[in-house]
Amino acid sequence: MKPFFIQGASPQYRLFMAVLLSLALILANDRLLPLRSAMATLVSPLQYLANVPALVLDELSTNLSTRAELLKENDRLQQRQLLMSEQLLKMANLQEENARLRALLQSPTRKDARRMVAEVMFVDRDPFKSQVLIDKGLNEGVYVGQPVLDDSGVVGQVTEVAQTTARVLLIADFTHAIPVRVARNDVRAVAHGSGKLNQLELANVPMSTDVRVGDLLISSGLGQRFPEGYPVATVTQVVRDEGMTWAQISAEPVAHLDRIRYLLLLWQNEVQGNASQENSDG
Repeated sequence: MKPFFIQGASPQYRLFMAVLLSLALILANDRLLPLRSAMATLVSPLQYLANVPALVLDELSTNLSTRAELLKENDRLQQRQLLMSEQLLKMANLQEENARLRALLQSPTRKDARRMVAEVMFVDRDPFKSQVLIDKGLNEGVYVGQPVLDDSGVVGQVTEVAQTTARVLLIADFTHAIPVRVARNDVRAVAHGSGKLNQLELANVPMSTDVRVGDLLISSGLGQRFPEGYPVATVTQVVRDEGMTWAQISAEPVAHLDRIRYLLLLWQNEVQGNASQENSDG
């Protein structure tokens, strides 16, 4: 007769094998990167398939919009277009003035980077990670470290790339840091993610540094990862305690990290390559 209960490996042996396997995976992490990229490419069709219901629902909700809602939206967009046209007129004047100042200072104009619009396919639900998956990858020339923006400011950077998808690490992730400067007085600092989508922290800022609530933080261009001059965050809190060595400064990202759908990819490396070529030619 077969026994009713089949005794397997002991719990101690299972624990030892699990620890041994974990150590082996940690040591082989770098060598497994090509395998992870290949697996991500294989999973890409499933991710696209999982995104189909959301696309269908969006299409249905759009088709079910009433005529009154569409007319109201059209009127709002016309008003917004009028306001944007006025701002474009101001921008054209500022660009002309900036060009004259650069010519006066004999400063080379920064070339525009190549851009591409990507759509968010998946948002990581892990509370300890702030990442999203986009529908552009190696086929479109996306690379690790590529800066990513939305219509308001800096969103993050690409950390993993598959053939048709890429993973973007948001600036709010606690492992992310970006060099910034205060637009008002050019004070430089480093903004770290706090793990919260609506909060960044400025590290190692001296107590006497002139940073105020409401100051706009923009990318400084240091580190050559993010292009200079893009909005990053707005200072929301400054705490200076006499018993502390550094000031505690919090800021809120200008990008809408909690509801991003379309993102803008910048080819920063091509801009740097053009600039270095011009310097060598000069």
